[in-house]
Amino acid sequence: MTRLFARLVSFGCWLAFILSVGLLLFFAIEIDSFAELAKSNLGLAVDWNSVVSAQWYGLWMLSAVYLSIGLFGLFFLQRAFTKFAKGEFFNKSNSRDLRLFAIFLFVQALAKPVHYSLASVLLSLNHPPGQRQLAISLGSFELKVFVLAMILWVISDMLIRARELEQENQQFV
Repeated sequence: MTRLFARLVSFGCWLAFILSVGLLLFFAIEIDSFAELAKSNLGLAVDWNSVVSAQWYGLWMLSAVYLSIGLFGLFFLQRAFTKFAKGEFFNKSNSRDLRLFAIFLFVQALAKPVHYSLASVLLSLNHPPGQRQLAISLGSFELKVFVLAMILWVISDMLIRARELEQENQQFV
């Protein structure tokens, strides 16, 4: 069951990667669709009628950078689960891949408030003085992601220790 679950997670990572890149490219072509999505999800008090195409493309690029952090992390998670599906549980490569995933997860959690702040500045840049914004958003979601990244870091260390114990046990047999 563990190997089947690992295969499903690995496949899900690839699927998420392909869909994310596809959506990113779609929104580069259909910037108006991206603008509608941003308007409904950002929750900023911006005069949307004053936002020009260059600002939407700037937000798209900013979002692409933010998304790429997660995609790099997803790549390493996929590598680890591919090895788990093959029955390779306790080795340094899996530990390294999980640790890198944890690092990218942590960096993306740090980047989320920065992304939101830069988006607010970018989208209100052409407003008159006094109506420009710098919005900051930090919530429990980021805290949960930090905790998850720390847990994965510890698990990656435990894989190395488990491998050492496995090798030690093989020497006694």
